[in-house]
Amino acid sequence: MARFLHSSPTTVLAVIILAKVMMGTFLCPSAEAARAFFVFGDSLVDNGNNNYLVTTARADSPPYGIDYPTGQPTGRFSNGFNVPDFISQELGSESTLPYLSPELTGQKLLVGANFASAGIGILNDTGTQFINIIGMYTQLQYFEEYQKRVSALVGAERTQQLVNQALVLITVGGNDFVNNYFLVPYSARSRQFTIPEYAKYLISEYRKLLERLYELGARRVLVTGTGPLGCVPAELALRGRNGQCAPELQQAASLFNPQLTQMLQGLNQEYGSPVFIAANTDLMHGDFISDPQAYGFVTSKVACCGQGPYNGIGLCTTASDLCTNRDQYAFWDPFHPSQKANKLIVQSIMKGSAEYMYPMNLSTILALDSHLV
Repeated sequence: MARFLHSSPTTVLAVIILAKVMMGTFLCPSAEAARAFFVFGDSLVDNGNNNYLVTTARADSPPYGIDYPTGQPTGRFSNGFNVPDFISQELGSESTLPYLSPELTGQKLLVGANFASAGIGILNDTGTQFINIIGMYTQLQYFEEYQKRVSALVGAERTQQLVNQALVLITVGGNDFVNNYFLVPYSARSRQFTIPEYAKYLISEYRKLLERLYELGARRVLVTGTGPLGCVPAELALRGRNGQCAPELQQAASLFNPQLTQMLQGLNQEYGSPVFIAANTDLMHGDFISDPQAYGFVTSKVACCGQGPYNGIGLCTTASDLCTNRDQYAFWDPFHPSQKANKLIVQSIMKGSAEYMYPMNLSTILALDSHLV
């Protein structure tokens, strides 16, 4: 101690700086999380942004969140964790906060951010019935704004490094069918396009979003397709016959998803790098639907929370029928997977073969990129 007290001012300053670095008071991208994680998309991945909006697309009341650690609704359209939560766990990180959360400041910014908003689609006119939601281009504007906020903390160079090395998840497209094209008979989009034409149009518009995401610095992007749209409890109740999946929605998914993978391949060739990874969530969900018992589910047709046929009508509220064992249900509410199903989906994202994850799964990505962190 005496030696320290009689050291030169330069030595004392060096020791103080070292102590501050060790204590984590200097903001460093790798100090808080192994890798930043950013999430874009709709209600399948929203973890609370819509709580801060005046909108009808909200999951901020019971029984949502009944199996979350707090037992309280969080804004996730789940009984507990959703897909981004389980991916964060695989990254060895805490869950990203919603971008609109007032808690997203300081070091928490370095973990990443969730920009997703329930109800949105690829197209700006998707989900307008929910009134006030964060469209995809606005989500990307927020991402740009986020980078300016981080630059103020750690500088532009470190911010670019954080973003370039981050993992990104984007989940969008299902609402463009369910809450746009098929929302009402003879919708504006269904009068404008046949189903094959509409799927092709969506892919062309989606490409523009992904190109913009690349411009903003994203270099590892997991892109999920739609699930089996005609097989969710809501569509079984509204459009299915005798418990069979609604054929038109199934046709839409079968057209959209392969074209999405093809488009991602084209982008990767253009950029000369496997930036975009296709996650075949249609097949992942399809596994539960074709053989729910193999995954420990009692049913993949009836939602845990809802009312009417297949618990597929209306919203999940305290007045709804609620199952006692949520892990036995592939669907939590009329549209969204249960926490257990979300966990199984992430297991496929982590370790799935090329049939599920193309050109590689997330475990391979993390191994390839391990030198970055």
